[in-house]
Amino acid sequence: VVLDEAVEAMAERFGAAVNERYEQLRHDLERPLVKPARLFAEPSELLAGVLAHACVQVCGLSGPDPEQIEFATHTPVRVPIDARAAAPFALLADHIQRCDGRVLLLADSLGRRESMLELFQHQTFRAFDTWQDFLAADAPVGIAVAALHDGAEIDAPRLSLLTEGQLFGERAAQRRRRRATTDQEAVIRNLTELRPGAPVVHEQHGVGRYIRLEVLTVGGVTNEFIKIEYADGDNLYVPVSALDRISRYSGVDPDHAPLHKLGSGQWEKARRKAHEKIRDVAAELLEIHARRAARKGHSFKLDRAGYGAFEAAFPFEETPDQLDAISAVQADMQGDQPMDRLVCGDVGFGKTEVAMRAAFIAVNDGHQVAILVPTTLLARQHYESFKDRFADWPVRIGQLSRFGDSKETKATLAGLTDGTVDIVIGTHKLLGKDIRFKRLGLLIIDEEHRFGVRQKEKIKALRADIDILTLTATPIPRTLNMALAGTRELSIIATAPSRRLAIKTFVREWSSSLLREAILREIGRGGQVYFVHNEVENIQEMAQTIIEIAPEARVAVAHGQMRERDLEQVMLDFYHGRCNVLLCTTIIETGIDVPNANTMIINRADKFGLAQLYQLRGRVGRSHHRAYAYLVIPHRKEITADAVKRLEAIESLEELGVGFTLATHDLEIRGAGEILGEEQSGQIQEIGFGLYSELLNRTVAALKAGREIDLDEVLDARVEVELHVPALLPEDYLPDVHARLIIYKRVASARSGAELDDLREEIIDRFGLFAEPVDNLFRVTSFKLEAEGLGIRRIDLGSRGGRIEFHTKPNIDPMRIIELVQRDRAYRLDGGEKLRITKELPDAESRFAELKGLFERLARKQAA
Repeated sequence: VVLDEAVEAMAERFGAAVNERYEQLRHDLERPLVKPARLFAEPSELLAGVLAHACVQVCGLSGPDPEQIEFATHTPVRVPIDARAAAPFALLADHIQRCDGRVLLLADSLGRRESMLELFQHQTFRAFDTWQDFLAADAPVGIAVAALHDGAEIDAPRLSLLTEGQLFGERAAQRRRRRATTDQEAVIRNLTELRPGAPVVHEQHGVGRYIRLEVLTVGGVTNEFIKIEYADGDNLYVPVSALDRISRYSGVDPDHAPLHKLGSGQWEKARRKAHEKIRDVAAELLEIHARRAARKGHSFKLDRAGYGAFEAAFPFEETPDQLDAISAVQADMQGDQPMDRLVCGDVGFGKTEVAMRAAFIAVNDGHQVAILVPTTLLARQHYESFKDRFADWPVRIGQLSRFGDSKETKATLAGLTDGTVDIVIGTHKLLGKDIRFKRLGLLIIDEEHRFGVRQKEKIKALRADIDILTLTATPIPRTLNMALAGTRELSIIATAPSRRLAIKTFVREWSSSLLREAILREIGRGGQVYFVHNEVENIQEMAQTIIEIAPEARVAVAHGQMRERDLEQVMLDFYHGRCNVLLCTTIIETGIDVPNANTMIINRADKFGLAQLYQLRGRVGRSHHRAYAYLVIPHRKEITADAVKRLEAIESLEELGVGFTLATHDLEIRGAGEILGEEQSGQIQEIGFGLYSELLNRTVAALKAGREIDLDEVLDARVEVELHVPALLPEDYLPDVHARLIIYKRVASARSGAELDDLREEIIDRFGLFAEPVDNLFRVTSFKLEAEGLGIRRIDLGSRGGRIEFHTKPNIDPMRIIELVQRDRAYRLDGGEKLRITKELPDAESRFAELKGLFERLARKQAA
């Protein structure tokens, strides 16, 4: 254990703060507190536990350069072969040959160790759990877990440590990056928020209510099924391997979801009616897409040297998602068609930097950039941010908002007309009739959901051929629909910046003691507090109440009816720490970025919309400190049912990067909007937003490929694989039912072998090595993916063989199947679309081997 000398004093201070808070709140009878001794270790107890280990005490960590602490290490391993050019095994074989001692491979995690053992399965490598086990054994090559970046040579005993990063080169980093990304469609279709009684949609049986997971034994084979209840108490048991056919129902209030009756034809009728509508919508979407594709936009030229210098001046490390978004925007701007890209990312996740790099490309190519924002405060913040970021470049930036005086506004307007202003940042004033651009090339819209329909029409009318970049944290349903349907390009920034923590959110009734504790805790750690009170007429009375609750606080007031200069001064005072509690209206919703403000109290939170609460909460937690949000409400009986749902949704969404999930909650509470047209109901309510999006995507894809598509083909895209083997997550391996359900869904929904491998590694890392039933689950899913690629509809194999059903037009040469039947009597054709297998396949391994061999032959023949 490496021990900082200051840790004892820090522990003492923390203990004193905990005891002080306990004394303040111990008399609250409604929310009684557990004594600190039951929850926290005493400082002396902590140190005793630490000192029981070998310790290195480090002094002077608070000195001028604490990064320069170095420990003596062994000779580093130098791998002479370029890992990116050599196969991992060839690289390893070369290293073993050159090494005159034993070799220990170091995997990043337990899951990666298992994958490496599988990769090198024909070699005599052994897995080791501890260093001592490896030293005691005589195996020449071992694999253990240690997430190190570089290997080392050790002299006594003679050992060579080789890391996964050295063996696989860049691929190790790429794999981690791939895990961090978010599939936007999965967000809509996931079951993360599923609870007993929640409505779900089965593609073939309709809307029912999820009851529970049940373990059933059918034909001597034990598996797990999801139980769904339909109208009139009918039940359906769906095997977990078919969970990709089920999605969470979104469309109306979940309590009033339209349950269907099994076998009544009701669902079939609703589905066909919806599909007719979907075909019309798909055709209209493709027409819009074609019109856009036919328009010629400006292809921006990229000055590599200048852009590289601008890029290098970014003071933070880009997240993988951020880099993907930047690359996508850059490619769009260099293309011939006008860009229309939506960048969705949580507050503080780096959308502004994406916009700045796009603006640089446009300005550097001689074009002007307009940035449209919903509030004057955000205009001011962007103006300051852009001025700071472009300080080293000959770029003139102007702003149009009520913060600017008339002289400044006139100069900006003149500069836009004659082309001397390169970037303009403004509110709705940018849409005025007196605005004239000399050469507008890029329009950036921040938080589009804050603009009305008429304003959006004005935006579109600005120029037909300009590039448009839209930034949002919580996409409105229609925008999300269009992005998922492929008519708007979509980039998601779902990876949080490093060291960023999720915001802890509490919904509480008004309590002076609770608010005092929240304010003093933030002030005590040197931070600042936002107190949102959205009623200007009595905001001064609330200021007095806060001073009475916490006399230690320095309170400032800000609202939209103040004079511009006074409001700007208050905001600057708060930014520079001259006051530590800012009592304000929602004017700060898209306002200044204050990393030191990490507690927010929202009074009468029941009066706010879901997206608004989410935006407000995003004002805190902008640094590496833990942030807290308190949503203060009157008694729950005094607020509406919808308000309760909104508050429960925002309280449950504590993870970073959940703007998409929030949009789906908004769908459930408000109802889903049609993709095209104004109505708020329609087919989406009948079949659910998830299935509607899925069917729309499949229909659009078919029409793009020039194929006429019917409903049976759309719904028959899923493959069924039944091998009559136990394929489940046993309860003793993963006891949590909800966690099992989510993992089943993720396994069933995997779209590639690489995605399945990543998930397998993650499960081993989270829950440990698994037994045969879990391995079977992954192998069955892997066969399902292969079958989908070959055009197979259904596989059913048991102890006495079985059958394989093909689609009408499989991706296999029919003559090769006929050849297979002629050469091997165990195979015979049953009609035009079925292949019967009459072999004895007594156990799981024999069935897996049979399918593997058959797929290899079909794939090889297909390739030939």
